[in-house]
Amino acid sequence: MSSDLVAARLRDGLQRLHLGRVDEQLDALLATAARTQPTYLDFLDQVVSEELESKKRKRLSMQTQIAHFPTVKTLDDFDFKFQPTVDSKLVRELATGRFVSQAENVLVFGPPGVGKTHLAIALGRAVIEAGAGVLFTSATELIASLAKAETEGQLDARLGFYAKPKLLIVDELGYLPFERRSAHLFFQLVARRYERTSTMLTTNQAVTQWGHVFGDDVLATAILDRLLHHAHTLTISGESYRLKQKRKAGFFGGNGGAKQD
Repeated sequence: MSSDLVAARLRDGLQRLHLGRVDEQLDALLATAARTQPTYLDFLDQVVSEELESKKRKRLSMQTQIAHFPTVKTLDDFDFKFQPTVDSKLVRELATGRFVSQAENVLVFGPPGVGKTHLAIALGRAVIEAGAGVLFTSATELIASLAKAETEGQLDARLGFYAKPKLLIVDELGYLPFERRSAHLFFQLVARRYERTSTMLTTNQAVTQWGHVFGDDVLATAILDRLLHHAHTLTISGESYRLKQKRKAGFFGGNGGAKQD
């Protein structure tokens, strides 16, 4: 059988098996093999490794798009020296994604600007790399989506949508207080995810203030009870990154006011 026929049959087989990367790189792989003369085992290992790496990159790209992160943040970019109150050991442990396999939650507390959202996005990306699905949303977007679904008679389906991801990240909880109905919608979602999947929250409000956030002390206690039952907590204190940059740029005068032009 001619080499052209064999090559054609091989490419057809690669396409049927959805081995797209090997199909794309076949000529280069064969040229390298002809030059280096690897063993059959080493050659097969290289071929399989190429395909696995390609599929991993595609999966990560797709899952990152699905997650809807608002920006790109990584743990390597996080300045632990500027925020020494952050438990870096715990952060590195969370980055393994093991907390997701245990359906544990993560609550990140701290004032505005200290890096809560940065950590949430970075940990979300790490969880994707560990193989789990992630969805990122702000608290206001989440509640607006649930309220709209309820009005349209689609609440159960929307709750199912938010209950599905292995990790749901809810950013900026507490910046605006919830109306009573919104708080009940949030409770329904927390109850659905409880002990099944992981939820990560960032908030500027201490747990003692959650009664005010949700407009009901009893409801706030019920939400906290489920979130904290299997949870890791990170508390960040200190100066805002954004204020730090403004200060470096000379935005604040010596008297603490804004610098005049």
